[in-house]
Amino acid sequence: MKEAKSKRPLWRCPKCGHRFVTANIWHSCGRYRLADHFAGKPVVLRETFDRYVGAARTHGALTVYAQKTRIVMQGRVRFAGAVVRKDWLEANMWLRRQVDHPRLVRVESYGNLGFGHHFRLEDPKDIDEAMIKLLGE
Repeated sequence: MKEAKSKRPLWRCPKCGHRFVTANIWHSCGRYRLADHFAGKPVVLRETFDRYVGAARTHGALTVYAQKTRIVMQGRVRFAGAVVRKDWLEANMWLRRQVDHPRLVRVESYGNLGFGHHFRLEDPKDIDEAMIKLLGE
């Protein structure tokens, strides 16, 4: 039964066009531009974000959604994203296990669902092979 559920097409919100595993799931339902998150910020932050997304895409297709206060990456579920700060990128990813990484600044427990990991990224070089591997989990 679990396999059949995962093959079901994603529900698309008729207002914003974002896709979700469950129909009519609550969300902020807005349309925002990715470029707006980077307006007035150092160019290196956009380069860092693009590398982060590129690293995630090495593991498969994904969609990037700009929201009001954050940017999310979604395969079947929303598994990673970022918040653009003044001089750095707060990249995040959801993992089933808690991990350690030199760029890690905070971990949130989601109970049985896993952990939210938050990384401080300032340069595309901050996205190393270990982080690329974690994005594949």
